[in-house]
Amino acid sequence: MTDAEPSLSQNAIEVLKRRYLRKDEKGRVVETLDEMFWRVARNVASADLIYDENADVAATEKAFHDLMANLEFLPNSPTLMNAGRELQQLSACFVLPIDDSMESIFEAIKNTAIIHKSGGGTGFSFSNLRPRGDVVKTTKGLASGPVSFMSVFDAATEAVRQGGTRRGANMGILRVDHPDILEFIEAKELEGSFRNFNLSVGITEEFMNALEKDEEFSFINPRTGDVAKRVNASEVFNRIVDAAWRNGEPGIVFLDRINEGNPLPQLENIESTNPCGEQPLLANESCTLGSIVLSNMLKKENGSWVLDYVKLERVVRSSVRFLDNVIDVNSFPLKVIEQISKANRKIGLGVMGFADMLIMMGIRYDSEEAINVAEDVIGFISDKAKSESQRIASERGPFPNFKGSAYEKRGEPELRNATLTTIAPTGSLSIIADCSSGIEPLFSMSYVHEVMGGEKLVRTNSEFVRIANEGGLFTEELMEEVASKGSIQDFEEIPGDVRNLFVTARDISPEWHVRVQAAFQKYVDNAVSKTVNFPNDATKEDVRKVFLMAYELGCKGITVYREGSRVGQVLRTHLG
Repeated sequence: MTDAEPSLSQNAIEVLKRRYLRKDEKGRVVETLDEMFWRVARNVASADLIYDENADVAATEKAFHDLMANLEFLPNSPTLMNAGRELQQLSACFVLPIDDSMESIFEAIKNTAIIHKSGGGTGFSFSNLRPRGDVVKTTKGLASGPVSFMSVFDAATEAVRQGGTRRGANMGILRVDHPDILEFIEAKELEGSFRNFNLSVGITEEFMNALEKDEEFSFINPRTGDVAKRVNASEVFNRIVDAAWRNGEPGIVFLDRINEGNPLPQLENIESTNPCGEQPLLANESCTLGSIVLSNMLKKENGSWVLDYVKLERVVRSSVRFLDNVIDVNSFPLKVIEQISKANRKIGLGVMGFADMLIMMGIRYDSEEAINVAEDVIGFISDKAKSESQRIASERGPFPNFKGSAYEKRGEPELRNATLTTIAPTGSLSIIADCSSGIEPLFSMSYVHEVMGGEKLVRTNSEFVRIANEGGLFTEELMEEVASKGSIQDFEEIPGDVRNLFVTARDISPEWHVRVQAAFQKYVDNAVSKTVNFPNDATKEDVRKVFLMAYELGCKGITVYREGSRVGQVLRTHLG
């Protein structure tokens, strides 16, 4: 176990030291990078012994270590941070139920604090809460409504701050037919309000039909089921578009579409997602995520980079086993979450480094060829992940709620996991792997990433630096100019073919952002985290078009962000 230290970038080492590596009581780092990978691998591999006391755990441990140390796959942050340590809470995503009672609301707040303290993020639907001004039967007073209670969740999250390793994150969802939806849409109008929440409107098919026909639809009081008011769908949609144009929120999630793909309709409907929207979950359910580094899944063939399907299949199969094992060694924050998570065994295998992979293959991000590659790669991953889940089910049994599931009703083979694929945003993980995040295009050729605690890390695209060096273009002056502009499209001294390849989020029209998201969603069980970036001068009509396009192309949700519309940006193109 004395392998050489993994070769990581300076930024990766800084992030790992700050948040992932074990520290002593005085806050000094007492773990090397390789020791961290061995710690995680040993802990996760130990699950094999639950099913076979003679299992070759050492071989599994080595396979899991190499998977991470070679930057082929990385699990979600809580697994890297906590596996093999006292906390042992390994899931990133949780959804908690909130019913229309003071007891339920404050039970959810308590459970949120427990989850945030352990490094997880939480999603909620506030749709069951009675609207503002509704009668409270016991006191004859008036209800304050969902948005006022969201403030209490926000304040609790601020107080916990997750022990300083991960910023507390929440998703708040309210159905579009809730009487308080207009107040919810405007909730983040004031800069800095609800800073620990992402907000999304839960869109229904009924609403979309009314919008298409420019008709009215009903606000429904969730307490009584009565129609509170009839309103014009276009007016509500315009309010959503206006708010999203102003500061990027709310996003939208298509609840009925999510439930069409719910593999466990026999249990309940899905009402919410995790904080970044890629993981729809049942109440009290959790999910463990991990991502394959696509830029490391290539091989040279006749002088060009092509996808190495043999390697990719090995990595997919090993990653599925890794994530399934995590469920068994996980110390869940609440008993009810453990029961439901083990009954459904949901995992979310995704990707990062997609934009880098395209660049290496010589494919422009906003092109038909890129869409074809996207569908090809995620289709292959989905197929092999399902095949491996079936293999594990034959060895260890299917997930307990398989009976009555959509899979059983369709006559499909038994699966170990109710869901297998998810596309997560991979913020910190992509810094560790030194690759582009998730399936996003390059944010900028060079940009500043602000991490927990306000530290600023400057990231310059390593493939561009390599090409600039090889082509004799590299000078410190050029790199500084590129860093200040973010895009290379106006640099005449850089060859056209290089400029054509290195397109950033701002160089790509919003329609291509949506098309790439839809291409991945086609084969993803859960959902896709993706931000559609707009230039500052984008119009509200541009935002409207993207929302409608996401619906038409089969996405499960969509988030937009207009450059400069919010003061606190995590990513910026230059030091401010």
